Amino acid sequence: MGALLRWQAEPPLLRAKLLLLGLAIMLLAGAGTADAAFAEPCRNQSFRGAAYIVCRFDPTKDDLRILWKGRDGRPYRTFDALAAAFKGEGRTLQFAMNGGMYEEDLSPVGLHIENGKVLAKANTATIKGPPSRVPNFYKKPNGVFYLGKVGAGILTTERFLAKRPRVKFATQSGPMLVIKGAIHPAFIADSRDLKPRDGVGVASPTEVYFVISRVPVSFYEFALFFRDRLHCGNALFLDGGMAPGLYAPELRRDDPPAHGGYGPIIAVVR
Repeated sequence: MGALLRWQAEPPLLRAKLLLLGLAIMLLAGAGTADAAFAEPCRNQSFRGAAYIVCRFDPTKDDLRILWKGRDGRPYRTFDALAAAFKGEGRTLQFAMNGGMYEEDLSPVGLHIENGKVLAKANTATIKGPPSRVPNFYKKPNGVFYLGKVGAGILTTERFLAKRPRVKFATQSGPMLVIKGAIHPAFIADSRDLKPRDGVGVASPTEVYFVISRVPVSFYEFALFFRDRLHCGNALFLDGGMAPGLYAPELRRDDPPAHGGYGPIIAVVR
């Protein structure tokens, strides 16, 4: 009560200045809280009863790369090996995710472009049969995630090969999850084929989302998360089952590979 009386006794001009000062302090505090909430690129999210880890980057500001082999000509195989290679250059691996499907020798199944060089050609093969027997990569359409001068993009393989955009990095995987805002036509809404999955989506050339599910989900639910929660017009499946892997130190994630090593790796370096 005494504080209120002292406040009312202050001159009107001084009261107005104090109110403005208090408002400014509140706004700054709020901004600091918001900045802290997005200070780290990866965070947990939930959607329709499923839990995900979402990592957001701007390829025009963040050093985003798609890598396969080290200077010795051998695949990096693990996130730790990739982190050690960058540490030797005085740099830090901030984020990594398995970057698409690969053969037993860790070579990419499809297109791999690194530093503007085509290290593996696009795979346009078609495998016919019941959907359950067609490997995920060949569930057409599959697609290409790429990084160029103006940012990132995802196109179906056919459109990418027709447009031939100038890119610095690219990886081919499949199937597409979201195609121009539409869910892949082969996905079933009530499917019980539930597995851990990871993928990449592009909301704009400067807004890229990498997602790994924390629980088994269907293709349809995974695609729906990219489209309806992250508002990605195009999204691409990277891998599933035992293969998905994430390196996110702020979440204490450094997943070892399940098949003897990773092939292509998507990484952010600082």
